[in-house]
Formats: sequence, structure tokens, C-alpha cells
Amino acid sequence: MNSTTSGQPRLLNLEEFAALIRKMREVFQWSQETLAELAGLNVRTVQRVENAKSASFDTRRALARAFEIEDIDAFNKPYIIPTEEELKEEKARFDRDYITLPTFPLSTGRQLAKLAEGSTVDICQPGFEIKREAHEVFAALIDYFREYRDCASEYPETSKFSVYDEMQELIDELLTQQVSIHCATREVHLKVSDSQPDAKPMTVQMTYLIAFEQGKAPDEFAVQKKPDFRF
Repeated sequence: MNSTTSGQPRLLNLEEFAALIRKMREVFQWSQETLAELAGLNVRTVQRVENAKSASFDTRRALARAFEIEDIDAFNKPYIIPTEEELKEEKARFDRDYITLPTFPLSTGRQLAKLAEGSTVDICQPGFEIKREAHEVFAALIDYFREYRDCASEYPETSKFSVYDEMQELIDELLTQQVSIHCATREVHLKVSDSQPDAKPMTVQMTYLIAFEQGKAPDEFAVQKKPDFRF
């Protein structure tokens, strides 16, 4: 791709759009899985786009949202391919606002309980368009996670085994519906009060629990540095 743009704006054909998306993804250093997760698309859809096989109106909108392009219809309009410099500027802006976290699969109730015991705040949500029945099970699992987190210190060790078992049942039920949970954690430093500028930030442990189609979870999450969380 040239470092300068030329010519009049026009609709990109499939080959040009494929090259653009590949280049943008490479500049952002994202895998196809990460781009799919941010766009709310199936990885196979991203692969078809990058292979110049298809790029529907809605897919182009989803990709624009993933790259945080203000006009979500930018890819559906006459367009000039951005320069290398412009892409690098977008990458720098993304790095200011987001960090990338490695993920790991949630497989046991005990694992989820231990995450709850060490968690202060959380972001829990589906990473794809989940069916109603599976969504209800996922919601029940998250409710249990939060309830246990709030009172875990009050549980005798012998009582925790029933918690592990009940969480395991919900995890297993999701797996039967082809849904898996992937997790990530990080420390977040929160400003205690705007009225106390000299106060030391409070450090909390944030947990991310995201539901994916089984076998299609990404190896990493791109998350906001200043997240919208829940205590």
C-alpha cells in the first residue's frame, strides 16, 4: 500500500477492502480473532473479508466500529485508502485508550469461585449474539459469581465445595449449549474522589468473564484502560 493517497473517493471493491482491513489489523497488531471479537463477528467472517470473498453492509459497519471509526458507514461510502501515517496515528490513539489482556478458559466451578474470591469489580457479557436459553444460564452464572464474591469470606472451607459444584453445573450447562467462558484479570487504579486530588488511588482487581461460541474464543481481549465496571 502506498504511503500517500491519490485519486477521487470511490467505493472499494472486495480486493481493495480486503487489503485495507488486513493492513489496519496488522498496524493495530491484532489477530483475526481479536478483530472478530471487537467487531462482534464470527472469525470466519473476518477471514472471508480478508480473502476478498464477501463484505456485506452490516459487516463493514461492524468492522468500522471495531476500529472506532466515528462514521460507522465509512466503509460503505466512497473512500480513500488511508496513508501509513494515518494508520499509525489511529494505532497510537488506540494504545492510549486500550490495553490487550491474555485470556484463559473457565472450565471448573472451583476456578470460578477462586476468581470471585480475588475479584473486586467485573465486566461480564456475551462476546457474540447468544441464544436466549444460553443467555439465561450465563446470567445465572454471573449472578452466582457476584453473590459469592460479596460474601466469600463468610463461607467455611467445607461449605465452599457446594459452591464449586453449583457453579460447575452452570458451566457444564453452557458447554452443552456450545458456549464457553473465557476470562482475563488485571489491576485497576481508581481515583477515590475528585474532591481529594492528593488522595492515593485505590487498587482493585478487575475480572472479565466473556461468553463465546465454543471453540471460537480469542487468545486476548482488547479492553478500555478506564473501564465501565461493576462493584
